[in-house]
Amino acid sequence: MRDPYEVLGVKRSASQDEIKAAYRKLAKKHHPDLNPGNAAAAAKFKDISAAYDLLSDAQKRARYDRGEIDASGAERPERNFYRAYAEGPEGTKYGAGAGFDPDDLFADLFGRGPREFRARGNDVSYTFSVDFVDAAIGAKKRVTMPDGRTLEVSIPPGTEDRQSLRLKGQGQPGFGGGPPGDAFIEVHIQPHAFFTRKDMDIHMELPVSLSEVVAGGKVTVPTVDGEVAMTIPKGSNTGTTLRLKGRGVMDRKSKMRGDQYVKLKIVLPDPADPELVRFVEQWSKGRDADVRARFSMKK
Repeated sequence: MRDPYEVLGVKRSASQDEIKAAYRKLAKKHHPDLNPGNAAAAAKFKDISAAYDLLSDAQKRARYDRGEIDASGAERPERNFYRAYAEGPEGTKYGAGAGFDPDDLFADLFGRGPREFRARGNDVSYTFSVDFVDAAIGAKKRVTMPDGRTLEVSIPPGTEDRQSLRLKGQGQPGFGGGPPGDAFIEVHIQPHAFFTRKDMDIHMELPVSLSEVVAGGKVTVPTVDGEVAMTIPKGSNTGTTLRLKGRGVMDRKSKMRGDQYVKLKIVLPDPADPELVRFVEQWSKGRDADVRARFSMKK
């Protein structure tokens, strides 16, 4: 994987705000929802998300900068403990010569044979990047662990950012027949190109045309479940917020879903439509309504 700083196009001295801004800019350009069927954009978005996952975590970023982990977040190779303990610089054995067995170390430490020593394996902790939509509605993902194992992880609906998922028995193996430890995966939810989450509700800003708000009508709106039809009332304005009931995130306790709030944003043609300009100029003649008066902005 490429250097995450290079992927996001930021300097190594970049602040967290600069890293987030760079990610959001690239995510809006390459997000799969905005590039349906574009495999190159999907691959690019995956790299961008992985880079942001590493650099947005202060601890992981520091470890990467120190060379302790690679760009994928995997631990860099370290010397084997037994080899470091048992072998000298010329490959000879310390202590009892060529007959030295590392298991003897446990016998010395615990006063009994190595096979009698039984202990649970250590727990391990990882971080895992999850798409906004997958965290909202739930998903199953194949995850490659730093040690090379591939596991299927269930992402529960309503998963929150930095929530820890426990994978029982997927940690380090035990000693002397002891049970393995557990794996704990901290979920990092990637920012979405146009959705934001507030508790169990989802908010978004929807671009609409002048004719859609003046005359009203149905428009297509993206949700975490897919596109749905929504009716815009006649005479709606920029800032008008409409509610899509039950289209938010599931509450893990109540099993009820929040709502989605759609804030309208009128977008005029770019470049300006000459016919529209002439119509508005003609229409506005003789009309002196002060739209700022009701906002107490009159001098």
